Amino acid sequence: MTAPRLLLIACFWGAPLAASHLPPAPQLEIERLLSAEMSRANIPGLSVALAAGGELVFAGGFGLADVENYVPAKANTVYRTASIAKVMTAVATMQLVEAGKISLDAPIQRYVPAFPAKPWPITVRQLLNHQSGIRHYRNQEEIDSTRHFPDLLPALRVFQNDPLVGEPGTLVRYTTYGYVLLGAALELVTGQRYLEYLRQHILAPAGMERTRQDHLFSIVPNRARGYTLTRAGVLQNCALADTSNKVPGGGLLSTPEDLVRFSLAFRRGALLRAGYVDMMMMPSKLKDGRQTALGLGWKLTTVDGRKAVWHDGGQQGVSTILMLLPREGVTVAVMCNLERAALRDLATRIADILVDVVPLHDTAATP
Repeated sequence: MTAPRLLLIACFWGAPLAASHLPPAPQLEIERLLSAEMSRANIPGLSVALAAGGELVFAGGFGLADVENYVPAKANTVYRTASIAKVMTAVATMQLVEAGKISLDAPIQRYVPAFPAKPWPITVRQLLNHQSGIRHYRNQEEIDSTRHFPDLLPALRVFQNDPLVGEPGTLVRYTTYGYVLLGAALELVTGQRYLEYLRQHILAPAGMERTRQDHLFSIVPNRARGYTLTRAGVLQNCALADTSNKVPGGGLLSTPEDLVRFSLAFRRGALLRAGYVDMMMMPSKLKDGRQTALGLGWKLTTVDGRKAVWHDGGQQGVSTILMLLPREGVTVAVMCNLERAALRDLATRIADILVDVVPLHDTAATP
């Protein structure tokens, strides 16, 4: 029996390991969407968590977290967050802005003096909304880095002396390295290691018990194995990568349940005061006044005319998405153990179902 056939069996016949407070009909509709997408994209394993009315209403796993050993995906299966880590770093940065320890429009060298001066100043705000001009990955070698960095400051040397791709504030250029620089600023301002700060000020208040650094050598209970598809459609193990070069921008592990808890804590003001929450979800503008589809850490879109804030992630062995409809109190978190899986449309369709299940509850939310 071929690997794809095994995956079809896992997707269609394996019962999800789930906990649900959804009515039967919408739950069945959501499970059908998940199974159809797993079959279409040949996704080995997938975990999902959902909130409606501002409360966690569903968490479950489908398929296989480990194909070779037939380990089922569960609600508490642990995946790489990939770039969803950026949102947590953005919230941590905004906590320091709220506390008066960081200014959004100050040059980054005020907080990281070792970062070389560039032809134009780079502000904290421009790092958060990807207008800094700092480059993204240069080549596949950087993407598949296996070098281990003991902390963030040495990781800055990978990019800190390179020229900017443009004048800050005049263009949007997505960059993981810009978030590494934000993480370094956090450490130098607080005197704490990035993960220590995150645990104390974000993970613990939000109840995120399974979120941690992505460390290759640690034993992590329920960690999913990661996979990729060849051009011929053959499933194989993903490439080795050490994400210690980019922890604040894409070096964490988590579960969909934890991501939903993060979103709920964010929305109810447990991590930031309401004004700062709203600020993060407002579109940023370039110097010439053009509006972008990015807030501070969040991507912005609409779902059937409803405001949505979201972030996705793609990395060796995973694809992830976290999507919030702030006014409706809806959150969708999906994590799977296959690279380059397109999850945005899936998350959007699930969000549509949840809006119909639970009427508008979050009346204090931003329209």
